[in-house]
Amino acid sequence: MNHKQDIRFIQGNVAMVEGAIAAGARFYAGYPITPSSEVAEMSSIRLPQEGGLYVQMEDELASMAAIIGASASGKKSYTATSGPGFSLMQENLGVAVMAEVPCVIINVQRSGPSTGLATKPAQGDFMQSRWGTHGDHGIIVLSPSTAQDCYDLMIDAFNFSEKYRTPVVFLADEIVGHIREKVIIREIDENKIVNRKQPKCKTEEYKPFLQDEDGIAPLAPYGGEYIVRLSGSGHDEKGFPCSRPDNADKFIRHYTDKIEKNYKDIVKVRKYNLEDSDITLVTFGGSTRSSLEAMNMAREKGIKVGVLQLVTLWPFPEAEVKEVLINSNAVIVPEMNLGQMIGEVQRLNDYKTPVLGVNKVNSEPITPKEILDKIAEVKNENTRVFG
Repeated sequence: MNHKQDIRFIQGNVAMVEGAIAAGARFYAGYPITPSSEVAEMSSIRLPQEGGLYVQMEDELASMAAIIGASASGKKSYTATSGPGFSLMQENLGVAVMAEVPCVIINVQRSGPSTGLATKPAQGDFMQSRWGTHGDHGIIVLSPSTAQDCYDLMIDAFNFSEKYRTPVVFLADEIVGHIREKVIIREIDENKIVNRKQPKCKTEEYKPFLQDEDGIAPLAPYGGEYIVRLSGSGHDEKGFPCSRPDNADKFIRHYTDKIEKNYKDIVKVRKYNLEDSDITLVTFGGSTRSSLEAMNMAREKGIKVGVLQLVTLWPFPEAEVKEVLINSNAVIVPEMNLGQMIGEVQRLNDYKTPVLGVNKVNSEPITPKEILDKIAEVKNENTRVFG
């Protein structure tokens, strides 16, 4: 990209593409699906301009397989989909976890299971993004709330993917994907772009799953000087099939540990007015926008409300959520589902702090007024909040 700032008025979906390219992505494989289709459309235009490749696949199973193959060949790769397609990607997402192949999967959420309501917003894939593929594993999931986030956090997504040799899920929603806002296409310092480690050993000594001191193994590209064996089956450090119990234990723990042990590096939250908040809204994605407005409206009425926005959804920001549970008199969790994130908040609630949800699944966004109504409910039922 040019070494200057470019200010544009664009969709969140378009900003995702610009962020991917800024991060060094040069391969996209996908199948268009509302409300993420603009990611595919813009990728088909922008990638060839940057020397990259766009491929429209026959379905989402093949799309996920293709980006794994492209990444294994040394190219930063990504795809985009929505709920039905994300479901189809789960098996090959597991392959990427097991083979430790970096890639980014964008899921712009929409309403309902199955085909649902293709053009309507929801946040019902929160749990699927963590547990969608089978078996014990770790995963990194980031969630944007603005079009600017779609650019900036996409760079973070690729950096995390490359640094930890893992697929990263970029969990947006229709509100954020389709909103048009000012986006600053920032100049990116090359030193802030992470590229996967390359082996430095002799070719005959290379083991694609032999971990360095930081717990991450270098990844050589297919077609180069090193012989690379990647497998979705249980394997040893050389990539050969291995069913020894000690080897299985080592690697299955590794898929989670390499994420959880780097919690401080990976977890991102944003804090608004938490210094004096009596009631804290814990939220993510498009619902953050209404939460911030509700916070401002409540404070105009003299009600001390703060917001904890979860930017990293997984690993779940346990320390940050515990902090607001300890310091708040009540916690409200607005989310466009029947209560997926609130379960994680309640799991951490050893402090008897009232935790209430604002849940909406009628295909419309949560409004600031609906959050304010819940704040009023807390005020009426729990007078100690307001003294």
